[in-house]
Amino acid sequence: MSLPPVNRLGVFGGAFDPPHLAHVALVEAAVAALQLDQVRVLPTGQAWHKTRALSEAHHRLAMTRLAFQHLPQVVVDDREIRRSGPSYTVDTLRELQAEFPQAQLYLLLGDDQRRSLPSWHQIEEIGRIAIICAAGRDMAVRAWNEELGALQTTPPLSDKLQARIRTLEMPLMPHSATDIRELLAKEQAITSLVPPAVERYIHEHHLYRPH
Repeated sequence: MSLPPVNRLGVFGGAFDPPHLAHVALVEAAVAALQLDQVRVLPTGQAWHKTRALSEAHHRLAMTRLAFQHLPQVVVDDREIRRSGPSYTVDTLRELQAEFPQAQLYLLLGDDQRRSLPSWHQIEEIGRIAIICAAGRDMAVRAWNEELGALQTTPPLSDKLQARIRTLEMPLMPHSATDIRELLAKEQAITSLVPPAVERYIHEHHLYRPH
């Protein structure tokens, strides 16, 4: 039996160190709002923009699979982990565009990613390949749109590209992987911040413990 066609493909990357409930909520909101046939969730490999060392890739991959296991639309994709050298979103989008030539790609961004978007590698090409959908609302969204519109590029950021940027309406969730790691380092509870299976994995493998 052939698989149904993928016409609307979400792409959601991140360190997922660890994956938490805000990550899950964003994907759930995107599936519902954008009627996505599939979402590729991609733990990053060599993150050129991170100043700290990430947890081992196999742990982040395993936790990501646990976090999204209840969503049939999600495929946890390890291509960025397997890729050698710096991991750029634009390369992943090009690969997925070649694999799903009939699909419209939607790049899903969390609030932290949204704020850093103007510094992304080849942002113009990213906007050409995919519709950019960022979580957020109200003043934060307006400030982001102004920041992005003011970005000086060569050639300048086009109206066509800006028209491909959308806001994904969802409740703001102040979850942060940094905060979760800090809580774990202090041996404090994270039950309300991560999926239960992820919490079990963290404790079973003694991750983020103080040295």
